Amino acid sequence: MSQRPLSGDKDSRELATEIAGVLVQGKAKDVTVLDVRGITLISDYFVIASGRSSTQVKALARRVLENIDTSRKVHVEGQDLGVWVLLDYGDVIVHVFRDAERAFYGLERLWGDAAKVEVRQAEAD
Repeated sequence: MSQRPLSGDKDSRELATEIAGVLVQGKAKDVTVLDVRGITLISDYFVIASGRSSTQVKALARRVLENIDTSRKVHVEGQDLGVWVLLDYGDVIVHVFRDAERAFYGLERLWGDAAKVEVRQAEAD
């Protein structure tokens, strides 16, 4: 799958890393970006992150929605419960989980053939 511009000159990899940065700044845990191009037609990148509670999961998803500027309409699932919120930007799909659900669903294991894109994690407080 080729990387397609989303807004201006932003391609899917840039969008994924920008979203990861917003999640890191919001104190998300274990932010991971997977390059799933060539593995699935669903998307080019998955951004996966964890929150410590449903409240934090919802806040992280809201933070992404408020801080990421894209011309694409975003499809949102799971925002009400805050257990697993999915934000679908088309070429980038964002998964924000509570810790237990992330461990249970194991997306990193499921998509184990995907290359990881380096994400700069926040320094420990």
